[in-house]
Amino acid sequence: MRGFYEIATEDPERPALLGEEGASYGGLLARVNQASNGLTSRGVRPGASVVTVLKNGLDALTMMLATYQIGAYHVPVNWHFTPEELDYIVTDCGAGIVVSPEALTVADLVAGQPSGAPAHRRAGSMMLYTSGTTGRPKGVRRRLLDLTPEEMYPILMRKSWRHFGLPFGGVHLVCSQLYHSAPYGQAMMALQFGHTIVAPERFDAAGTLRLVERYRVTNAFMVPTMFHRLLAVPERESYDLSSLTHLYHGAAPCPPATKQAMIDWLGPVVWEYYGSTEAAVATMVSSQEWLARPGTVGRALDGMAFTIVGEDGAEVPAGEPGLVYIGGINRFEYHGDPDKTAATMRGRDYTPGDIGYVDADGYLFLLDRRTDLIISGGVNIYPAEVEAALLEHPSVADVAVIGVPDPEWGHKVVALVQPVAGVTGGADLTADLLRHCAPRLAKLKHPRAIEYQESLPRTPTGKLSRRNVREAYLSR
Repeated sequence: MRGFYEIATEDPERPALLGEEGASYGGLLARVNQASNGLTSRGVRPGASVVTVLKNGLDALTMMLATYQIGAYHVPVNWHFTPEELDYIVTDCGAGIVVSPEALTVADLVAGQPSGAPAHRRAGSMMLYTSGTTGRPKGVRRRLLDLTPEEMYPILMRKSWRHFGLPFGGVHLVCSQLYHSAPYGQAMMALQFGHTIVAPERFDAAGTLRLVERYRVTNAFMVPTMFHRLLAVPERESYDLSSLTHLYHGAAPCPPATKQAMIDWLGPVVWEYYGSTEAAVATMVSSQEWLARPGTVGRALDGMAFTIVGEDGAEVPAGEPGLVYIGGINRFEYHGDPDKTAATMRGRDYTPGDIGYVDADGYLFLLDRRTDLIISGGVNIYPAEVEAALLEHPSVADVAVIGVPDPEWGHKVVALVQPVAGVTGGADLTADLLRHCAPRLAKLKHPRAIEYQESLPRTPTGKLSRRNVREAYLSR
């Protein structure tokens, strides 16, 4: 088995990055080595943190690989962050170096540095900051092992990468920002498999289809919001997407109708996995398995397991919902916050805060986030289920469902709807949406109020913070 550094040495002309910033594996390795040497010459030692604020492209890939071979923690930060938000992360992780267009650039870092491998190579790790549901974000930190990247590669293969089923060679399309865990991990894995990377600065539905056709993309990672936008492209059937063999998705619940439409369109190339920054990849489910059990996110990978815990703290039987705990994960800690680490653990098992159930055959089904659960009239209502039903309506481009305090019911269901272009929200559309819900949802789950918005605040990966939406709604 070979990883990026060996492939680049043995096959230096292999394309690594396509587009305006194109680079070969050999050229990328030379730049990576220069960046590694630039970091160590500035005092970066194993276990130190290096913050980067970079857009998708050559610089981002360079820093991912440079930190990984000098035993550093790479802390990629959202380039939309304010100076205050950035300063907090830099201070919290104790970074001595910040690489960004406004501070130390990658060009500055590599200037005058040798292109040979750095001394004392040791595998590093990313340390991503997760916002969670309350308080300041915290870095997810894993223990570093005294191994080279080449020695770490078989461990990663054995643990999770083999479950992705990717062959050696291919073209990987980056659809989200590389400061998020799934896009970061997928791009790193693709380079270890000898794939060529296509990394546009931002996601555009029609533009994505053009890139797949132009570069014969074989694999990509997306989130359900991207699926919804791709399905809305009027001329989507005109593109040649036959090169796609693996289209992965995760990070948020996917409405069953949306996923079914993607499989109907592209064939059985859609793969879903469930995990988190903390737990990494915990499941993998093929199109065929999902079609047999619509809505599942799959069974636990080898060496991992799920425990479903009820409100009383006891395990519940198959088919009953509760808080999902994942067993068999690599140990981690929230940097500088042992209390937060302990609050997410049950022995050695970790919970991402999701509610779900496991069927008799071990397949996991997710319902929603515990923090987003709506309790109305004593009944549990999962916003994702209501959103999935509304998204099936052709006039709905996006939707967020939240619980709003109600003196009679405790909370009432409110839907904030973004209509598709050319459709105006109003009483007629509201009545039509409620009629649409009738055969799909029990009456108690129907929105008691529907309001219309020009857009909803999603992250570049398509995630929606219902907490932020709820707070903004209530502040009005």
